[in-house]
Amino acid sequence: MSFIIFLAVGFVSGLLGGMGMGGGTILIPVLTIFTGVEQHVAQATNLIAFLPMAAISLSVHKDGGLIEGGNVLYLIIPALITSVLGGFAAAFLPGDVLRKLFGVFLIVLGIKGLFTLKLTPSKQASSKGGK
Repeated sequence: MSFIIFLAVGFVSGLLGGMGMGGGTILIPVLTIFTGVEQHVAQATNLIAFLPMAAISLSVHKDGGLIEGGNVLYLIIPALITSVLGGFAAAFLPGDVLRKLFGVFLIVLGIKGLFTLKLTPSKQASSKGGK
């Protein structure tokens, strides 16, 4: 039975991740709250699940001409360094601290989303009293 629950959690997280919402924002809380997985394991699972999705996304964006080859290294190198440092830090932090840091991250992400919310033209018109 637990296999089916984990399969469903993975499917829903992947679906939401593919729609633009980070799958980890769903996967980590669901794994820790509803399935009882430890915080370290949930975050490691999210990172492992992210790797193939990132590779596929990178390929799709490259094929779509959305990536400029010369500028990619300026993003990849700092991302690799901070990922490794973050992984080491997470390995030594207690689960409670990781849980709180992830909660703060989600709150900051939500606030940022509120401030960067863009209205579509139809919503802009209706908010100004138009059609």
